[in-house]
Amino acid sequence: MILLGTISIWVVLNIVLAIILLGIVGYQFYIWYCGRKVATLLDNDKFKAGMHRAQIIDLREQSNFDKGHILGARNLPFSQFKISRESIRKDMPVYLYDQGKALSTRAAVQLNKLGYQNIYILKDGFERWDGKTKKAK
Repeated sequence: MILLGTISIWVVLNIVLAIILLGIVGYQFYIWYCGRKVATLLDNDKFKAGMHRAQIIDLREQSNFDKGHILGARNLPFSQFKISRESIRKDMPVYLYDQGKALSTRAAVQLNKLGYQNIYILKDGFERWDGKTKKAK
């Protein structure tokens, strides 16, 4: 009887953990899907080609931005994005990047809900950026 009770507790625990894991994966897929609908992913070359006529937004925290960022980018950390996103112009393309692309996707969804249209995300993030960079002094 004790063994049967222990097995059922572990089965329930595994089911709960599986549901939580499926929820997390489902949420990540949802964010990815929404991001694909509202933004265009650009590789390094296409990002470089269009960045001179766009607003380049670095979503990483200030300390990472100071260590190095894309030349011409301005820092709007994702942790403060809801407060500062109104400073982004709607009449110009918005080029977003972070270390990968997870934060950029989430920011793109938020901007789209506010009516922004021309939103682009650096496909491989700053981690694989091969263009010009600048460090804080």
